[in-house]
Amino acid sequence: MFIVKVEANFSAAHNLRGYKGKCEALHGHNWKVEVAVGAAKLDKTGMVLDFTDLKMKLNRVLEKLDHKYLNNLPYFKKFNPTSENIAKYIYDKINGQGLRVKSVEVWESDKSSATYQE
Repeated sequence: MFIVKVEANFSAAHNLRGYKGKCEALHGHNWKVEVAVGAAKLDKTGMVLDFTDLKMKLNRVLEKLDHKYLNNLPYFKKFNPTSENIAKYIYDKINGQGLRVKSVEVWESDKSSATYQE
């Protein structure tokens, strides 16, 4: 299996419903997102996928999150906007574009991340 990865960032605010602690209050993060896509075989140019194409697909998804209050987005009205659920949201959106997504990792800080993978 060949795997390629790209990273991107977005900034957004959220608050966690049903959580007792500081994160129940409105606050924001500068999230870093890493998407890994895999393939058993390479294309005729020797690539899984052009990095530029994967970055464009990821950025299209992140545009819907960037500088938003996540709790107001339809998906996050149903699912608490935790880093875990943000990773799943991004995974589903990218995977839905005909790619074999292996994992999506979302960092809400330099030392804290959550991953959703197949």
